[in-house]
Amino acid sequence: MKDDMLIEKYTSQWVEDFESLKFEIECGLNGLNPRIEHVGSTSVPHLDSKPIIDLDIIYENESEFKLLKAGLTSIGYYHNGDQGIENREVFKREKKDGHPVLDSISHHLYVCKAQSAALQRHILTRDFLRKNDWARITYQAMKYELAEKANQDKKRYAALKEVYANAFFDEIIENQKSSSGSWQESKD
Repeated sequence: MKDDMLIEKYTSQWVEDFESLKFEIECGLNGLNPRIEHVGSTSVPHLDSKPIIDLDIIYENESEFKLLKAGLTSIGYYHNGDQGIENREVFKREKKDGHPVLDSISHHLYVCKAQSAALQRHILTRDFLRKNDWARITYQAMKYELAEKANQDKKRYAALKEVYANAFFDEIIENQKSSSGSWQESKD
């Protein structure tokens, strides 16, 4: 594949990258011990993706969020608001200190309330794609098609993916709810 392709072939390195990021974040959070989940496409084995690790740090209440925010700030993150998604706070790095892990592995860091719709969607989507090859293969083909349609432009790809991927997953979620009353693995 060309270096300028948005989507890259799946690699188990993404799991190792997640574990490295998780370890550094946990150390920086000084004993808070939050649950940290690997979500997004890089968390699904054999799913080609943009090589960006998505992490969700999960909290229960506002006082816990304040402690997490202070801990993340102390290791070089800044709070960038919820970006329009309730109970999913975005944290970014300015990459000034050149941390060997946190500044070398591309990642998106979210801090999510335990019962938030955004967190539930991340977990349910990840788990469904892990269990259903047809969904993973369909989604992967969609990602390549959208990247091509966007002419490998990150912003155009993100906008297209927002529309088409959300519609794809909304349909799957709705079908699962109506056929069984809950989200579960479908029979291939």
